[in-house]
Amino acid sequence: MPTEQVILNCPDVDRILSRIAHHILEKHRGAENLVLIGIRTGGVFLANRIREKILSIEGIDIPRGDLDITLYRDDWTRIGHQPIVQKTVLPFSLDGKQVILVDDVLFTGRTVRAAMDALIDFGRPDRIELAVLVDRGHRELPIDANYIGKQIETVHDTMVNVYLKESAGRDEVVITGK
Repeated sequence: MPTEQVILNCPDVDRILSRIAHHILEKHRGAENLVLIGIRTGGVFLANRIREKILSIEGIDIPRGDLDITLYRDDWTRIGHQPIVQKTVLPFSLDGKQVILVDDVLFTGRTVRAAMDALIDFGRPDRIELAVLVDRGHRELPIDANYIGKQIETVHDTMVNVYLKESAGRDEVVITGK
């Protein structure tokens, strides 16, 4: 029988996103030349929230985009013969920008690799950094996040489910195991 453990609740998620926004601003000494790009789907919602927090802190509305990586994944043929490709929205040039990629969970690193491949097709940023809500380890590629909400040790075959109010009606991170 599967077991579930809630590791983050709504106030935790809000606090973490505030901390990430402050950390980004501190590291970059403001918001100049920054862009936030959310990896579909969870990263888009989190990037929106980080953008709102930066706006409330600095009074600057930094550019934000959405990135679909479906066709850049190295496992898309395993997912299905007709993958569902969503829209990538990058209403600005990436050239010379400081890009903060945002995702909900960092696991093997393959999603981030695919996202970086996709970004390079749209331009040449000066720097790409990664912000994640949860880092669960078990990397297969040499990729680390610059901004981590919560780092947890998981068993490889457990699931980390991120529920966000924009899609699930609540903010919660749950580990499901055997």
